[in-house]
Amino acid sequence: MSAAVGTPPVVAPVRRSRSGTLIVGRVLVGVVVAVALLSLVWLPFPPADTTGTRLEGPSGTHWLGTDKLGRDLATQLMIGARIALVVGVGAVAVGAILGISVGLIAAFAKSWLDDTLSAALDVVIAFPVLLLAMLIVAAQGASLVSVIVAIGLAMSAVVARLTRVLTKRVLSEQYVTAARTSGTRWPGIVLRHILPNVWPTLSVSLALQFGVAVLAEASLSYLGLGAPPPNASWGRLLQEAQGTVVTAPLGAIAPGIALIMLVIGVNFIADGLRDVADPARRARR
Repeated sequence: MSAAVGTPPVVAPVRRSRSGTLIVGRVLVGVVVAVALLSLVWLPFPPADTTGTRLEGPSGTHWLGTDKLGRDLATQLMIGARIALVVGVGAVAVGAILGISVGLIAAFAKSWLDDTLSAALDVVIAFPVLLLAMLIVAAQGASLVSVIVAIGLAMSAVVARLTRVLTKRVLSEQYVTAARTSGTRWPGIVLRHILPNVWPTLSVSLALQFGVAVLAEASLSYLGLGAPPPNASWGRLLQEAQGTVVTAPLGAIAPGIALIMLVIGVNFIADGLRDVADPARRARR
């Protein structure tokens, strides 16, 4: 009885902590999403407008100033928010579809195929996501689609290995054994038992992979391998501003803050999802 009486004071602070993390994450990501959606219907200036004074400071006309070509920096940031979200969602979708499929195949496969796929996944995971994405983009050519596909393929190995481990764990449960004994085919087992049980943990990994994808796209654009102009990627804005960071620091500070805000927001959301997926971890906090 004493344990029951002491439970409420312990649970409440944990809920507040988790709620606070999710709220901050949702606010940060929500701001970027709102800006990206707004850019679809309204922009302060046309993206290719270079009529502004070069490296102009913030003013009533140009809220964040202009870049070295005379383009409105606020316009470029808004377009960059759209590109970051498109790449993040697209790369995660590619990585999830391919990774979950390969992970399920490995978990259900015979030992020799499972070992072969596991070894291949370990080899792919040994290479950094950015390096693999650079190789794929270099082979396909720089474009927004190739960046999404490259990053998605590079991160799919991590998703596949996690899916394989989680699926094997679920397959060892008695209720799955009973379902297989009763004659349930593997598609039914996957839909009814596997995916509902592995998805909470997978969703945390995919949320983290979203942040990785955004950083990878910014890095590729910084190196000149991202989406070509007029796509105003945050990474390309950082690359263009590095020569004027002393005379016009806002050109580098603004996209850097936007990039950090989105990644931190996604990580906060992933942290909240991890608490939901792992009650034991939530109790330790």
